[in-house]
Amino acid sequence: MDNQPQSNGRERKRAQFTDGAQPKRKPTVWLILIAIVLAAGVAFFVLRGRGDQPSATVINNSASGDVRIPLAELSSTAKFYDYTLADNRKLRFFALKSSDGVFRAALDACDTCYHAKKGYHQEGDDMVCNNCGLHFHSAQVNEVHGGCNPVGLPRAIEGDTLVIKASDLQARQQYF
Repeated sequence: MDNQPQSNGRERKRAQFTDGAQPKRKPTVWLILIAIVLAAGVAFFVLRGRGDQPSATVINNSASGDVRIPLAELSSTAKFYDYTLADNRKLRFFALKSSDGVFRAALDACDTCYHAKKGYHQEGDDMVCNNCGLHFHSAQVNEVHGGCNPVGLPRAIEGDTLVIKASDLQARQQYF
């Protein structure tokens, strides 16, 4: 009978490596799951954009470049829009029907915090600055100017449409 001890599986694997190095371990399922969760989290924040605002609608919808929004599209919930400026930059604004029944529109920026490029989100009947957290009642949009109030946009109602002139949007491009 052979006097050599039988080697177990570990000894055989160790014998395969002449430099004594251990074999590399494959990533575990947990590491893969963590990587997927992290990647999904990053993608969520990148795609989510600015604050809690819904996705913007890109509009330049008349021959003159004026913005025409059907009044039926507006409610007490602010709707955000992107307007393409002459140099292809986006100017962001919102429109809503405030609690006093008036259709209002303002830039998604203010005189104070516009450099931060964070805009506003809505909480109840207030527009809230995403940079400093100040609240502004929707009925004050277009009424109160300066400071951290949303920069109001001149607008007109023509029939069943809210109209914002392209020239008024272009005149406010310094905020973007």
